[in-house]
Amino acid sequence: MTKKINELSEEEFSFLIKGIVKETMEEISEDILALTSREYIKSIEEARKDYKDGKVKEFVEVFGV
Repeated sequence: MTKKINELSEEEFSFLIKGIVKETMEEISEDILALTSREYIKSIEEARKDYKDGKVKEFVEVFGV
């Protein structure tokens, strides 16, 4: 069931906003880290190269599910 904003209780609305703010702050923190850390950028570049070179495993291979 989908609710409209004006149908939410104050508690539901507060929970929704807190979640959005938390996600946004995490994204901003990652952006700041990326902009200020050469090591972080290097790790992303290495991960992308590993992926391109096929040096990855499927989820099932790692976790057996």
